[in-house]
Amino acid sequence: MEQLSERLQTPISTAELERRWAAVRAAMAAEKIDVLLMQNNVEQMGGYVKYFTDLTANNGYPLLVVFPRDDLMTLVSQGPFGGAFNPGPNGDGVRRGVKQWLTTPSYASCHYTASYDPELAAQALSPYAGGTIGLVGTYQMSFAVVDYLQKGRFSNTRFVDASELVDRVKVIKSAEEQALIRRAAAMQDGAMRAAFAAIEPGMRDRDVAAIAQCYSQRHGSEHGIYLCASMPADKPAQFGHRHFQNRVINEGDTVALLVEDAGPGGMYTELGRTCVVGKASAELKDEFAFALEARKFNLGLLKPGASCKEVFAAYNDFMQKNGRPQEKRLHCHGQGYDLVERPLIRNDEPMRIEKDMNIVVHPTYIRGHALSWVCDNYLIGENGPGERLHRFPEVITELG
Repeated sequence: MEQLSERLQTPISTAELERRWAAVRAAMAAEKIDVLLMQNNVEQMGGYVKYFTDLTANNGYPLLVVFPRDDLMTLVSQGPFGGAFNPGPNGDGVRRGVKQWLTTPSYASCHYTASYDPELAAQALSPYAGGTIGLVGTYQMSFAVVDYLQKGRFSNTRFVDASELVDRVKVIKSAEEQALIRRAAAMQDGAMRAAFAAIEPGMRDRDVAAIAQCYSQRHGSEHGIYLCASMPADKPAQFGHRHFQNRVINEGDTVALLVEDAGPGGMYTELGRTCVVGKASAELKDEFAFALEARKFNLGLLKPGASCKEVFAAYNDFMQKNGRPQEKRLHCHGQGYDLVERPLIRNDEPMRIEKDMNIVVHPTYIRGHALSWVCDNYLIGENGPGERLHRFPEVITELG
């Protein structure tokens, strides 16, 4: 294998990629699927192409992967018309397990280029016309890609949704993946410390988020989100993205910060905490103490084999009995190359909890004058969650 490029940040090992490919191909054989087709265009939810290639889809530019059961991969991505590169059996220092890399200058904002990517995908898929093509991540895949293929030379081909097949392999973390998950958590601990240490009246919410982002990037992160919101002590608010981070922080304010970025190597964890520019109220401290209790209750249910639907119902029953709002969105879920990965601890998730999943738990609610929450990651062990991966203190941080 050719030496990997020095430009790559924390590449996954080739042995780990080969482990993934073998596991997926075995599942494809069992399901009689000839080839997989996937496409992502953003980092935060682009885990499928990252999982197979160790390459990241970004900036809305699609990266399409054709993954045969019996051959090397084909990649289709942004680039010059007619670009066709052969990395060779040993790779080119960047692309491994790839037979050909095809490029075209297509843009989602220019509708007339919609056929450019599927035209190239069709070239790679042509040996499997009349067979079975598994579509992976159909929610993210371009309609143009599937529509083009199904109406063209593949009209006699069987198309199936293979997302579940891949998900069941992808959610179980190897030793190498778990090591990267721990590195992500440690990086976020540092980002939270740096951000809280810098907060002072007169800063805007975006300044706090920028400090966390800068720390993470300098410690190996390539992408992620940084949600932040300051609020008066008696007016709780939900934290938001950069567009909502213009408020000026004042003395006495509460500041909530979520650092949800990928660590070195691309694995996600997320850390969420609250600080006060002054002293925290008794109400804020009491609600934070309850959030810790709610998380402890939820963690106690996350045993291998547990039903996500049943865990969700039990958690909401706990919240209701204690006079707190029930969860209506998502308070607990898996993470990996996607910042939200299955399983979702919710009533619509068929997957069960398994050993070696990376699970984040973040009970969050507004009650009275307090936004109450806490957010940390755990790896599922033989008997349930192991130790908390983050080391940032489980407290409301008081500044001053």
